[in-house]
Amino acid sequence: MNASPTTTPHRPSPRPVRRWCIVPLTFALALVVIACGEPGRNDDASSAGAPNEATEVEQEDVRGTTIRVVTHDSFNVTESVLDAFEAQTGINVELVKGGDAVQIVNQAVLTRENPQGDVLFGIDNNLLTRAYDANLFLPYESSGLDRVPDEFELDPDDRVTPIDRGDVCLNFDRSYFATRPVEVPQTLDDLTKPEYENLLVVENPSTSTPGLAFLLATIDVFGESGWQDYWRRLEANGVTVAEGWEQAYYDLFSGGSGEGEQPLVVSYASSPPVEVTDPATPVDESPTGVIPSSCYRQIEFAGILAGTEHEQAARRFIDFLLSVEFQNDMPGNMFVYPVNQDATLPETFTKYSVVVDDPLLLAPEDVGMNRDTWIEQWTRIFGS
Repeated sequence: MNASPTTTPHRPSPRPVRRWCIVPLTFALALVVIACGEPGRNDDASSAGAPNEATEVEQEDVRGTTIRVVTHDSFNVTESVLDAFEAQTGINVELVKGGDAVQIVNQAVLTRENPQGDVLFGIDNNLLTRAYDANLFLPYESSGLDRVPDEFELDPDDRVTPIDRGDVCLNFDRSYFATRPVEVPQTLDDLTKPEYENLLVVENPSTSTPGLAFLLATIDVFGESGWQDYWRRLEANGVTVAEGWEQAYYDLFSGGSGEGEQPLVVSYASSPPVEVTDPATPVDESPTGVIPSSCYRQIEFAGILAGTEHEQAARRFIDFLLSVEFQNDMPGNMFVYPVNQDATLPETFTKYSVVVDDPLLLAPEDVGMNRDTWIEQWTRIFGS
């Protein structure tokens, strides 16, 4: 994989790392994970991650177990929340971070016979069929799913569990457009006009989930007969392609905390609250804005990796991800929406994020049938 960092959805604020194992991964490197414990199924797992009504034998099976959670670079949880889960269950959690979700899923497929961990978090609706085809996950129906709307449960076989949702959207630098005689673009087609030449940054769909989501948005809007021509027009208009979200947003984008020069970037509907760094000093609007017509729905899932030797402990971690404690913590750390209906959102999130009522979306089965072909066609346009 490329050396440039890639991530989804947002880069969290740096936090101290104590016992977590943060291991850089590469696409071609297969890591061997040596684990101890007994496999098993725990049908009484609770939705809050606390000890359930299991027998003492089952309790002994998980206490003292260490599980590895393979995830993208943007996974973040308040340390006290994870501490509480570990204290309640006796399970130790190590994070294995490996770039963007496209990278971690590709690598999980490559290492399926010798999995890098016990749980994978961060696969989205556009990558599900790749995981299904490779038989990556063990089925598990968490009791926490009773608080999740059916629209987010895309797998009838419960191989993956929905954890969060968000919308990939075009973001714009408010100050740039406020000080120049050019309007904020309102549609995807606007981006091909001369006044937006060299202003847009997108991510590579072969290495970045936001990049893939934006590609799918253009296919949804322009159809099979028109999307390639649209990208040729974007290429002729000077679009910049970054390998991942962090490079696009922080290095090339001029808005908010970006340090670049281009005022349009593919990011998220929830990017604006990230830029309001001091909730005690509220502002009327975030320096970063969102173009709603460009938004494509993204749902993130977690699953228990086939081959784990710690299935019961992995189930407990899935339950924890759906718990109110984790779901309440998630928006402020990863800037995505919880799927648990009982979760609440922080004030800065509700005030500055953009609610997308009618996002673009392709059916997972259509994406699964065509994704690799579409990426190959896109790559030929850019000659890479």
